Amino acid sequence: MLTVPTKIKKSLGQHFLKDVVVSNQIANLLTDESLIGTVVEVGPGSGSLTDRLRTKPIARLYLVEVDRDLIPYLKKKYADLSERIIEADFLKLSLTEQFQGERLTIIGNFPYNISSQIFFKILDNRHVVKEVVGMVQKEVAQRITAPPGGKVYGMLSVFLQAFYTITYHFTVPPHLFLPPPRVDSAVVTMHRNNVQKLPCNELLFFQIVKSGFQQRRKKLQNALRAFNIADIGHTDLLDKRAEELSVTEFVTLTNALTTKGHLNVRRH
Repeated sequence: MLTVPTKIKKSLGQHFLKDVVVSNQIANLLTDESLIGTVVEVGPGSGSLTDRLRTKPIARLYLVEVDRDLIPYLKKKYADLSERIIEADFLKLSLTEQFQGERLTIIGNFPYNISSQIFFKILDNRHVVKEVVGMVQKEVAQRITAPPGGKVYGMLSVFLQAFYTITYHFTVPPHLFLPPPRVDSAVVTMHRNNVQKLPCNELLFFQIVKSGFQQRRKKLQNALRAFNIADIGHTDLLDKRAEELSVTEFVTLTNALTTKGHLNVRRH
């Protein structure tokens, strides 16, 4: 039976996993390559997943926990890891400075209230984060793994799929957590692809994707009017909505705007 060392804090999105089988399944998704490097667990909580990670031959395991009340418990339970237990908000932590530019694997039962923010943090640190094993709300897992053409596919889908190969592995029901969340959870993995830099102006790419999905009900010829798109061609793409375009097609639009010299958004 799971023992929770402190009062559960809803403000931190805490839902502690209490199922050993699922914890094992998550830990087993780590690749052999990740084991010889640095693995960072985000939000270890009561240590359910940490216990399983401890059975793996991980070269360097770090725990990042924002709940200060859990730190003494974690340092006592994992005394040999004491120097690698970091009290910090993962979203505010400088991964490059903290881990000195090492290539990282991020793993964890991500707090539900900041799971999307964690993925944006990973995206910003894609030069060092090579692998991710994460449990999130099923809805978020479906979103980041969705192909173009549906309402689930969104801005985060495009951004992450541009740089990572993402796989939905399995669903986890609410009763396996304490307290049980109101929704199903799911486990996904992300592996860095070979794209070091997109074959386009990346800043403009991000602006176009964001603008397209901010007005996702509109066709791109209307959603992107601020970019002076009238003479760039590619009417076949502009006649679609953002949710219908792949990463490659967004790159094509970005290059068309760059070729025409429309690097800046038109000011109204």
